[in-house]
Amino acid sequence: MTTAIDASRAIDHGQAPTRFARGWHCLGLSENFRDGKPHRIEAFEKKLVVWSDSQGHLNVLDGYCRHMGGDLTQGEVKGDNIACPFHDWRWGGDGRCKEIPYTRRVPMRARTERFETAEVNGQLFIWHDPEGSSADRDLLPPQLPELDELYTPWSWHTKQINGSHCRELIDNVADMAHFYYVHFAFPTSFRNIFEGHTATQYMSSTGRPDKAEGGYSGEGSTLQSVATYYGPSYMINWLTVDYKGFTTEVILVNTHLPTGPDSFLLQYGIVVKKPEGLDEKTVNYIAKRYTESFGTGFLQDVAIWENKAPVQNPLLCEDDGPVYQLRRWYEQFYVDAADVKPEMVERFEFEVDTSKANEYWHAEVAENLRLKAEAEASS
Repeated sequence: MTTAIDASRAIDHGQAPTRFARGWHCLGLSENFRDGKPHRIEAFEKKLVVWSDSQGHLNVLDGYCRHMGGDLTQGEVKGDNIACPFHDWRWGGDGRCKEIPYTRRVPMRARTERFETAEVNGQLFIWHDPEGSSADRDLLPPQLPELDELYTPWSWHTKQINGSHCRELIDNVADMAHFYYVHFAFPTSFRNIFEGHTATQYMSSTGRPDKAEGGYSGEGSTLQSVATYYGPSYMINWLTVDYKGFTTEVILVNTHLPTGPDSFLLQYGIVVKKPEGLDEKTVNYIAKRYTESFGTGFLQDVAIWENKAPVQNPLLCEDDGPVYQLRRWYEQFYVDAADVKPEMVERFEFEVDTSKANEYWHAEVAENLRLKAEAEASS
């Protein structure tokens, strides 16, 4: 006899990738590493050490000395090198031991693992590839123009996420409906384009008048959003908010650094374009309010990621967006370069018809407002 549970569609949790993604990964704001001290970073199930040399160049090595395992993150920066606290072996940014003060010669084999670095948008990136390829600098995210002159400084935040693989974040790129339920907005248009190493979401939305908890779009505002992943872990989201005729431009960066098979460091940064003709105090106030608003919206996603189950075989409806195609695009970063298939990188476009969803959602909001008014009238 077939039971109800036997007949139901079971969730396939799938298997997380056994390797970490190939590509550029962001470690954080560059300025935070330029204080003359070694910095500890957990990434790819390793400890890394980051420091700045006398020319201001940022270097990243494996965090343990190849001599006898001293923790380089507990050492000192001496000149251009990082010195081990155990025996003072001094390692250069090229991964070679440059000096051992108590001996005449440095062994020829005194080398350690180094990571190629780049700086974009005031942030430090490292290249990671399980196959050991040289860094492909053509795959770096774009440099945002005139950040220093036209935008407020980065408001940068970090949060460690445990118990979830970082690929769980990526589904949001194709997920139209969650903007209503999680971010309290009406998506009025929603389109995806996946091509090469980029995946882009184009969305327009308006705020929900029945919700005041904050998010990406409040009541009385409209939002234009273009969000692009450049590689496996770094997304730039260009946001234009029109609130009762006052327009504000915001850039949100969302990036993650895998720390283990089912954990990652989530980082997000926000800058706001300075409105023309306003004094500095007013500009800072506006920037603070939008930083809080979009930060709240991003944390709404975090609450979902921290508690959801992985689903390898999601049961989708026709208006859920191209989730499976997005996952096919994302797979390119977890296979050898020779195994990247054309369908992973070929251009793919899809637009969701939001008309049915908005018809239902506007009716639901109207009912919510009616019930709220009745409750207030009777209180």
